[in-house]
Amino acid sequence: MKYQSLRWTTYYSVFGKVRFKRHYFHTPGQEGFCPLDAELSLPPRCYSDLLRDWAEYCVTDESYDESIRVLKHILTLTIPKRALEVDTEKDAADVNAFYEQKPVPPLEAEGSILVVQADGKGVPMVRTEPVNQPARRGKGEKGTKKKEAVVTGIYTIQPHLRTPEQVVKALMHDIDGDEERKSVTASHPQRPAPVGKELRATLAGKDTAFERLTGRVAQREGDHIRHRVALTDGDDALQRRVSNKLSTFTLVLDIIHASEYLWDAANALLGETHPDRTAWVEKHLLCLLSGKTTDVIQTLEREVQNPAISSSQRKAVNTTIGYYQRNSSYMRYDQYLTRGWPIGTGVVEGACGHLVKDRMERSGMRWIKPGAQAVLDLRAVRVNDDWDDYRRFHRQRQHQRLYGDYSDVSPPSETIALQKCGKMSRGKFIF
Repeated sequence: MKYQSLRWTTYYSVFGKVRFKRHYFHTPGQEGFCPLDAELSLPPRCYSDLLRDWAEYCVTDESYDESIRVLKHILTLTIPKRALEVDTEKDAADVNAFYEQKPVPPLEAEGSILVVQADGKGVPMVRTEPVNQPARRGKGEKGTKKKEAVVTGIYTIQPHLRTPEQVVKALMHDIDGDEERKSVTASHPQRPAPVGKELRATLAGKDTAFERLTGRVAQREGDHIRHRVALTDGDDALQRRVSNKLSTFTLVLDIIHASEYLWDAANALLGETHPDRTAWVEKHLLCLLSGKTTDVIQTLEREVQNPAISSSQRKAVNTTIGYYQRNSSYMRYDQYLTRGWPIGTGVVEGACGHLVKDRMERSGMRWIKPGAQAVLDLRAVRVNDDWDDYRRFHRQRQHQRLYGDYSDVSPPSETIALQKCGKMSRGKFIF
C-alpha cells in the first residue's frame, strides 16, 4: 500500500461542522483508504453517528420538518430534509437483524403463557400514477391510497383468573371498554404485566410479518411455556396464517370486537337511545363469556324472524350472527378465563394507534414505501425501549461493512467528549 497524500473531509457533529485532514493510502487497481477513518469509525456520509442518533430519535416521533427545527434550535445546525430521509432509511437497515439476535428475557422473568397478536393499520401512500377523480366520491370512498401495515406483538404473561361477571363489569363499567387494560379498582385488581413485549410493523405483507413473528416465537419457546395464545380481531387472512404457521397456538377472538358486534345488534334492534340497550348488551355479553355463544346466535336468529323489524335492522343483526358463526370456535371464553388467558387484543390495537397512526397518519402526510418502513422500524425500536441497544448494534454492523473489522467499536468520539464534560442522558446535560 503506497502513501499518497493528506485528504480533507467534512464532518458534521453535534458540535457543528468540522474539517480535518487524514493520511490517504492507495495501490494501483485497488480502492484507497484512510486508516484514521477506520480508527474513528467514521460513517459513510458526512453526518456523525451521534448527530444521526439524535435526529432520527426526533423523526420517530415528529415530522421531518419539525425534527429539523428542533435540531436547529438546540444545535444551531441545519440538516437538509432529504439528507435526513436518506440517513433514516440507511440507519433502519439493521432492525430486522437486530431482532433476530436480540436476547430473550431470562427464564425466571418469563410468564407461562406465550401470547402473539396481529392486526392491520393503513398508511397513506403517495400515488405513483395519476387517477381520475370523480366529481363526487361515493359513500365510504376515500381519496387517499393506503397500504396496510401489519402490526404484530409478542410477549409472555402469567395467568390471571377472572370470572365472566368480572370481565363484564370491566368492559361495561370499570375501564370503559378495554378489558385488557390494567385496572386498580377493588372489583378488578391489577393484572400481571406483559414480559418482553415486542411490537413490529411491516408494509411487506402478512407473510413477511408472520415469518418474523414465528422466528421470535421459536426463540421464546421452552419448557417454561405452558400455554400459547394467538389473539386476532376475526380477520380471516390473519387467522389462516396463525393456523398454518403457529399450529400449537390456540386462536382466540378479541372480546372487544365480539362485544362491538353485540352493540351493533342492540343499536339495530332497540335504537341507540333505548333505556334497555345497555342491559341487553350486558346480558348477552355475559352469555358469550360463559361459553354460550350458540345461545346468543339462536336468540339473534329469532330476532331476525320477527316480521316487525325492518330490512336494515335485519341486515345489521345478520352481520353479527355471521361474525359469531364464523368465529365460534375461537369464542370459548369460559375455558380461556378458567385458564387465566388474555382475551383482548389491547396490546396490538394500542400499537396500531401509537406505533402507526400517531406518526404515519398526521394531516397531509403521504409516504413512499422505503421511507415509511424505515420510520416504522425505528419507531418500533423506540417503542420497544431498544433504542440504545439498536444504535450500538447498527454502529457495529456499519463499521464491519465499511472497514471489514469485526472488533468492538468504541462509542462515538462526541459521546466520549460529552461524558468527560458531564453526564449525558437523552440529550440532557448536567454539568
